Amino acid sequence: MKSIESRLYSKSTLRKAQNLRHNQTEAENLLWYYLRKKQLGGFKFRRQQPIGKYIVDFVCMPEGLMVEVDGGQHNTEIGINYDQAREVFLKERGFRILRFWNNDIFKNCSGVLEIIYSNLKSGS
Repeated sequence: MKSIESRLYSKSTLRKAQNLRHNQTEAENLLWYYLRKKQLGGFKFRRQQPIGKYIVDFVCMPEGLMVEVDGGQHNTEIGINYDQAREVFLKERGFRILRFWNNDIFKNCSGVLEIIYSNLKSGS
């Protein structure tokens, strides 16, 4: 499991995460269907998990693997800059990050799941 520091977050960030859990995108809902309840190789995932001041889409804490589902907002200058700063913060805390576009999940969900599972098994 990652450090205690990486799990500290504000009440405001927690409220945002709770709101995101109730308002997931279609792509997040589809991926969560396969990640929840340890369905992917027995690995436990959390969704919309606060880590520091950030909220990650999905995380397997024991393996330190995050899965991000990206829509068009991540392809803007603001989105790219935000994601870069966020990745630095998370990688400094030992997390590995996989990113998938919404279309990847809709068109090739089994392939996305294979990549996630492979990263979980290899630990790299």
